[in-house]
Amino acid sequence: MKLVLFDVDGTLVDSQNIIVAAQQVAFAAHGLEAPSRERSLSIVGLSLIEAFTMLAGPHAPVESLTQSYKDAFATLRLDPAHAEPLFPGALDCLDWLSKREDVILGIATGKTRRGVAHLLERHEWHGVFSTIQTADDAPSKPHPAMIQQAMAEVGVEPHETLMIGDSSFDMAMARAAGVLPVGVSWGFQPVTALNEAGAHHIVDSYAELGTILTGFLRSPSQAANPAPMSLS
Repeated sequence: MKLVLFDVDGTLVDSQNIIVAAQQVAFAAHGLEAPSRERSLSIVGLSLIEAFTMLAGPHAPVESLTQSYKDAFATLRLDPAHAEPLFPGALDCLDWLSKREDVILGIATGKTRRGVAHLLERHEWHGVFSTIQTADDAPSKPHPAMIQQAMAEVGVEPHETLMIGDSSFDMAMARAAGVLPVGVSWGFQPVTALNEAGAHHIVDSYAELGTILTGFLRSPSQAANPAPMSLS
């Protein structure tokens, strides 16, 4: 069995617009200047307390900013203008992997349990992921605890595990846990940041990711497994 872990924001879900908008509301509520869009997205992947500490500084009202952000995010989510679409190919990739008998799927995200629950409900993904690690369950990325807990939960070793993400935090977390780090170029951080953080592969599409995953999953004992992923 192989464990394939996915980050959420910037990897599976294009949530950049709602993240930036919710940050702007939170900063405005505290009379603070909101960070630039680039700066706002640079911290995606961290747990919220760590993210707002980086954005506003340790002396800012970080806990209050975090709560304002959560409240704004929940409100904006009701507005169709702030939809969080899946990236092209994400659904096909998860469908392909979920049908394989040699794969365990998991999530490792800076989102809260509540945020992940909304995602699972919206996309009818209940039962797809065997392990879900969130900001409520472990120290913030790039600490390796999320991956370590996921591996322990499903009973796989580091050499049997691959982490897919769009941020330097994902790549550093994967390396710290001793698993294969795979970066995606369509997320919220530049490819140079992923390279510097130790990405073993960086892919430009889910079709390309399918090729990487096929190689990772292939072994003599898996010769009879389903064919490689094909995306339209």
